[in-house]
Amino acid sequence: MQNSEEIWRLVDAKKEDFEALSDRVWGMPEIAYTEHRSVAEHLAMLEAQGFRVTRNLAGILTAVMGEAGEDGPVIAILGEYDALPGLSQEAGIAEKRPVEPNGHGHGCGHNLLGSAALLAATAVKDYLAKNGIKGRVRYYGCPAEEGGAAKGFMVRAGAFDDVDIAISWHPSAFSGVNDAMSLANTRIDFSFSGRAAHAAASPHLGRSALDAVELMNVGVNYMREHMPSDARIHYALLDAGGIAPNVVQAEAKVRYLIRARELPELQRLIARVRKIADGAALMTETKVTTKVVSAVSNLLANTPLERAMQANLERLGPPSFDDADREFARKIQATLSEEDIEAAYRRIGMAVRQDTPLCDIVVPLDAVGAPMMGSTDVGDVSWKVPTVQARGATYAIGTPGHSWQLTAQGKTEAAHKGMVHVAKVMAGTAIDAIRDETLLARAQADHAARIGAHPYVCPIPDDVTPPIRMSAAE
Repeated sequence: MQNSEEIWRLVDAKKEDFEALSDRVWGMPEIAYTEHRSVAEHLAMLEAQGFRVTRNLAGILTAVMGEAGEDGPVIAILGEYDALPGLSQEAGIAEKRPVEPNGHGHGCGHNLLGSAALLAATAVKDYLAKNGIKGRVRYYGCPAEEGGAAKGFMVRAGAFDDVDIAISWHPSAFSGVNDAMSLANTRIDFSFSGRAAHAAASPHLGRSALDAVELMNVGVNYMREHMPSDARIHYALLDAGGIAPNVVQAEAKVRYLIRARELPELQRLIARVRKIADGAALMTETKVTTKVVSAVSNLLANTPLERAMQANLERLGPPSFDDADREFARKIQATLSEEDIEAAYRRIGMAVRQDTPLCDIVVPLDAVGAPMMGSTDVGDVSWKVPTVQARGATYAIGTPGHSWQLTAQGKTEAAHKGMVHVAKVMAGTAIDAIRDETLLARAQADHAARIGAHPYVCPIPDDVTPPIRMSAAE
């Protein structure tokens, strides 16, 4: 208990600086692999706090690592700072009001994610120095979680080879240990090439690449009935071949995102989608080429670390939100549907409550909720080293992820309180792992048992490099 209170005080001592960091990053939303200003802010903070800094980690310009301490176990705390396209929104306003039309926005709360993780790492650094304890803490500033799989490239490059455990978190409506459940995925671009022709005078001479894309989409839609129920497939049209309907489209490109619960099933689905693309090319007498953009693994659990994090959550209790926080959260909830709110409670396996718009509990570790059907590149870190993640309550219950409502709440006092709260949870868990050799050993034994039958194989092909430009023009 004494250790917990000391590390919490160290978090509180510097929280204002990191709340300001989060707000600055919120105000400069940058999407995958373009986070140059955001990483500069994190670099400046690392240097100001006395970390030893490694720039351009794994050859990625917007990745950074800061280390402090000597010898002992290596604890990684993972942060992110990438935004999403199309989610620009004024802060503190409970109505849709973009700052910039079609602009970017922090609709997943990664401005908070990176700042809380760096605050936790700073508190651990200060604790180790103050108490003369051997151990190293590292802050990993990770770009491009939203589709870019940066952590997978970082793992592949060896950035986590000497790490003992990894800790992270994600903004949420509730406080608790994050379920170690996600989908492995791969993004693949399918480019079709045909033959242009006058669509009226000589249509028989044309071979439409756009027809091939449409046929591929139809084929994948038919496949959906015959794949595992927890798998997911999505697509986005990157290039429709032009804007002239009187020209047979000679080029077209579609990006597919293929998800499955585990890597072996993902590989089987990828093979089937590739066959459908080949069939579409055959039917249209076009040619198809493919390019893997990124890929991530599913998350692995770690029971000892999850129990240690839950113990920190229960000692700390839920965030202390006040009436003003709840008043704005109710305004946000007024923009949502009852289904949104019900879905939030269903995800944590708890009955719907109407008496509070903000979290006032710690979700029990044994709560059984609806499984997460998203993906994260933290999965690749979890295959490499024992990993645990927290949920941090930073927004109104029912707020959809990747929404303008989430962007609108990114600079609120409630968001700041939740961010500081989860920084204490992560820092406390890190100190427990450093001070308790048996916890570290149990975590590593648990991890070894989980990967024993299926050692980690990076899902990103060796010849694929970080997709620094993920646009259609790539």
